Amino acid sequence: MKRLLGLAVMAAMTLLMWGAQTTTTQAKKKTPVKKSTAKTVSTKAPAKKGAATASARKKAPAKKSATWRNRQLTPTPERYREIQNALVAKGYLQGEDANGAWNQNSIDALRRFQSEQNLEPSGKINSLSLIALGLGPRREIAAAASPPPASK
Repeated sequence: MKRLLGLAVMAAMTLLMWGAQTTTTQAKKKTPVKKSTAKTVSTKAPAKKGAATASARKKAPAKKSATWRNRQLTPTPERYREIQNALVAKGYLQGEDANGAWNQNSIDALRRFQSEQNLEPSGKINSLSLIALGLGPRREIAAAASPPPASK
């Protein structure tokens, strides 16, 4: 009798475990799972919805491709000459150094200009420095498109 009772308990336990595995498997069917050839036994609790897996955390983020909006272009020699002429006009650079080649004299002149304008004195060409030199964004198209003010 004890033996029969023991077998009944074992059968009930097996059915309970099988039922729990079936509901877990049904819950996991929502997201596809990669099948691997190696058999592993997991002792972890089922992952919560939205939780990242270990393999997802190891993946590198997707690289953004460079577009015309997020890439920095090297200025042309003509643009360097414009910047150097603006530095010459403001007295930070000698006239003979405005040759279109960005060299150490140009960097030092821009650094002095940035320092006196309370900008970060990096010596690198940036938008704030260009605006302070009067070489900011070109607005000729916008100015030409706007109608003249009406007179009364």
